[in-house]
Amino acid sequence: QEQLVESGGGLVQAGGSLKLSCAASGGAFRSYIMGWFRQAPGKEREFVGTINWSGGTPSYADSVRGRFTISRDSAKNTVYLQMNILKPEDTAVYYCAADPGWGGRDYRNYRYWGQGTQVTVSS
Repeated sequence: QEQLVESGGGLVQAGGSLKLSCAASGGAFRSYIMGWFRQAPGKEREFVGTINWSGGTPSYADSVRGRFTISRDSAKNTVYLQMNILKPEDTAVYYCAADPGWGGRDYRNYRYWGQGTQVTVSS
């Protein structure tokens, strides 16, 4: 059974950093597109970035490009989201997702989801 488990969220001051982890198990994730999304209260789930587990350059939303970095560790079946220069508007629940197809920026394309981890950035 495919499972994604996020960790690493928390409370941080503006300008600080956090690193989120997404541990994948139970599926052929190494052939999947892995995505990070976030959802703030009252807002739609928003694309943050994606990475192809098999390689290639990650893709990022304009709002996080240059501040966030997605990476993966195949040996650990884990994808990471390094978040630097955090802003209060980055406050949201962050989700890891996986898709065996094309993935992309639309969260509705993704088949598997983690439970989410809260990131709160204080001003």
